[in-house]
Amino acid sequence: MHNLNNPKFIKWAGGKSQLIDQFKLYFPKKINRYFEPFLGSGAVFFYIIQNYKPKEVFLSDINKELIDTYKIIRDDVERLIVELRQHKEYHLVKGKRYYLTIRSTNPNTLPSLERAARFIYLNKTCFNGLYRVNSKNEFNVPMGNYKNPDIVQKDRLRFASKLLQNVNITVMDFNDILTIVKKNDFIYFDPPYSPLEGKSSFTSYSKNNFLDKDQISLKNLYDKLNAKKCFLMLSNSDTSFIKDLYHHYNISFVNAKRMINSNAKDRGKIKEVVVTNY
Repeated sequence: MHNLNNPKFIKWAGGKSQLIDQFKLYFPKKINRYFEPFLGSGAVFFYIIQNYKPKEVFLSDINKELIDTYKIIRDDVERLIVELRQHKEYHLVKGKRYYLTIRSTNPNTLPSLERAARFIYLNKTCFNGLYRVNSKNEFNVPMGNYKNPDIVQKDRLRFASKLLQNVNITVMDFNDILTIVKKNDFIYFDPPYSPLEGKSSFTSYSKNNFLDKDQISLKNLYDKLNAKKCFLMLSNSDTSFIKDLYHHYNISFVNAKRMINSNAKDRGKIKEVVVTNY
């Protein structure tokens, strides 16, 4: 049986499950409407929905495959479980040959249910659960070395589906939330992180990397939302660029384990910043 307090169903670079205990100190006392515009594995959402029970929730991301998968889990979880069982059977028999066939399938040619099943299957069988695409927007992560990957996770998916009922789930650029937020809404930002000084960083969640100009655009949005009197919290790298960018706000530090790095020496404990406007 899985830890169902955290029904996170995908692995995600920079996923926040490990940081929830530290984040608890920074969440507002009361959350009426919650926004998460860089959704990823949804660990913060799953915590907030269970512990704060907000009246309205808006989840969004620019990654269409990710968002479509959340929608299918919300709306059609039982058929998704059937599809995933089939993937598991074929994977155990054919292994890498099957993985490469599914990886090379263009997701845009598939119905939404099969597209979601493909997304979860690849996430559970690829190296380190990375989501990475090339310049043609094709998923290009090699297969991981797992004896019996946990592809189906029916308990998790059913619980996630229950928590996602009545939640607004949209493919959307982070800037577009400006038109729907109101005073006192809580927004948590978890963008692709700014590279640590002297290190390369993993930012290719979509074919357009998240660059310094995007970090600056996000800071401009943060300022506008602050002026609207929203409650704001943001995670990012502990770099001088980020700390300079947000120096008008409250900057705190949390300890994270960095799991994904091509150089094993660069994995391990690392400080990250948490920026709040309250």
